[in-house]
Amino acid sequence: EQSSLDFKTITVEFADNGVATLTLNRPKMLNAFSYPLMCELKEALTYLGSPGNDEDVRVVVVKGNGKAFSSGLDLTDTSESFSEPVEEHGPDVARKAIEITKYVESCQQTMSAAEECRVPVIVALHGYCFGAAIDFSSACDIRLAAKDAKMSIREVEAGMVSDFGTLQRFDRKVGNSSWFRELSYTGRFFYPEEAKKHGFITNIYETKEELHKAAHELADVIASKSPVAVVGSKASMNFSQDHSVSDGLTHIRMMNSALLQSEDTVIAAMASLSKQVPKFSKL
Repeated sequence: EQSSLDFKTITVEFADNGVATLTLNRPKMLNAFSYPLMCELKEALTYLGSPGNDEDVRVVVVKGNGKAFSSGLDLTDTSESFSEPVEEHGPDVARKAIEITKYVESCQQTMSAAEECRVPVIVALHGYCFGAAIDFSSACDIRLAAKDAKMSIREVEAGMVSDFGTLQRFDRKVGNSSWFRELSYTGRFFYPEEAKKHGFITNIYETKEELHKAAHELADVIASKSPVAVVGSKASMNFSQDHSVSDGLTHIRMMNSALLQSEDTVIAAMASLSKQVPKFSKL
């Protein structure tokens, strides 16, 4: 079923089991992150994670249409969305800086939308995965890759400091600061085997088709679980990554004082005893 959401640079599809598929859809531009794409991506992820939407979304799969997941930031788009608004302020450095800050913050919010989305976000990487693609995937819950994925923290090659989230999130995902800093300082390419070795991705698949199939199979499994348990787990993990263990334990203790009263615990227990597949209602 095609989404009723009207987008020009992405598509969103819904399956009956609660899996939403979000596809970057600028194949002629190798799905480069233009400002319009980032705005639509943020809007879609915010909607998909909203408890007030019309869909029973339990997992989101993000993939790219065509030869690449994304070649990174669309530098041909920066004139209209970035340079022109900045130049309107002439020589005023302060006002230029404020304009730049507004632009960067908006882009950061797009990447953060994956992390802040209430439900898990699985990203399927293939072909080029440069710059902004690493920013975005670093904010996703689970990363899978095809064998042909070619990745790079590319900003240093453009004389820039990465500012959409990679420098803040990537190291936490891999737990190897030396490797992360090497990639950031050199901008060199790295590939799925190396990325898996360091924990950036979970699994590698021979083809894009196998990758997308595997991503949806994983999403189907997650969607079959209690949405209360899955959403609560993501909320607890997100909170704990920015707080102490003690604060995290207090947070889950308070949250579970409500969540343990859900019908889902009874449904899951009864299904286990009767050897049946549990059916959980919409959140």
